[in-house]
Amino acid sequence: MMITTEDWHTAGEPFRIVEGVPTHGGTVAERRVAAMTGEADHVRRFLCLEPRGHDDMYGGFLTPPDDPGADFGVLFWHKDGFSTACGHGTIALGAWAVRTGRVPSDPDGETTVTIDVPSGRVQALVRQEKGRITEVVFRNVESRVLARGLPLETSRGRVDADLIFGGAVYATLPAAALGLSVLPEHTAELIRIGREIKWALDRHPAAQLGDTRLSGVYGTILFDDLGRTERGPWQRNVTVFADGEVDRSPCGSGTAARVALLDASGSLGDGEELTHDSIIGTRFRATVAARTPDGVIPEVRGLAHRVGSCTFDLDDGDPLPEGFSLR
Repeated sequence: MMITTEDWHTAGEPFRIVEGVPTHGGTVAERRVAAMTGEADHVRRFLCLEPRGHDDMYGGFLTPPDDPGADFGVLFWHKDGFSTACGHGTIALGAWAVRTGRVPSDPDGETTVTIDVPSGRVQALVRQEKGRITEVVFRNVESRVLARGLPLETSRGRVDADLIFGGAVYATLPAAALGLSVLPEHTAELIRIGREIKWALDRHPAAQLGDTRLSGVYGTILFDDLGRTERGPWQRNVTVFADGEVDRSPCGSGTAARVALLDASGSLGDGEELTHDSIIGTRFRATVAARTPDGVIPEVRGLAHRVGSCTFDLDDGDPLPEGFSLR
């Protein structure tokens, strides 16, 4: 096995781009289901886990789009499987598509990269000045509130959590309700309690969607309220997703979900934006692009940077062809 990847990061969160991995199905959503038990899952483990990756690695396999209306499709993956949505990955893919010429671009304007993902069709609006990418806007699928104020007994006491959808289902609550802050020194405990809350709410009726492929809680968003800027609310968050993986960025689809919740609660007014910081201090800015009968279409602004390219080999006799995880 020899696989070449393009590695990027968005606000600190890795994204490993891979072409040529066989996937099967008529749509990206179908390909995700098939990949869970197919050859693609072996490749995911090979590239994601140690010793070729790590427990917080993230990436995507490029696929054909659902139809000619999109430029390409992608299967997002992490250490535990394949996710339904990924905002930071969409931002990275937009920058990659323009930088590599996969999508012809305007060097002094905005180029739309349209991508089919398991939760639907999303866009990366890539903005350039003199051929230099200055910003990428992630336009998400409809995001909406699923349930508010769900009482939950945890190992750190009773709390109330909200469930929201931003391409994946998230549980969210203030870190302070658990006696914590979103700070690097609290990471281990944030992971522990984030996993606990995810699994406690995973089968809640509000997390079961009409498309069962999107059902279940994907991650827990714990946030600090930092007040307001002149543009709108300012928060810092950490998203603990899959089974204990930590998003280094402010989480693109999680930010979209938070926009839906803040809009529904009246905390994000017309024309305002959410300033959303990560646990490592990187930032996204997010707004409501449009309102729908059930929620909003969020836009999340960020930037991705190329890390490098890698070629991975499977050495003859390697006892760890699919890697390992210590988490």
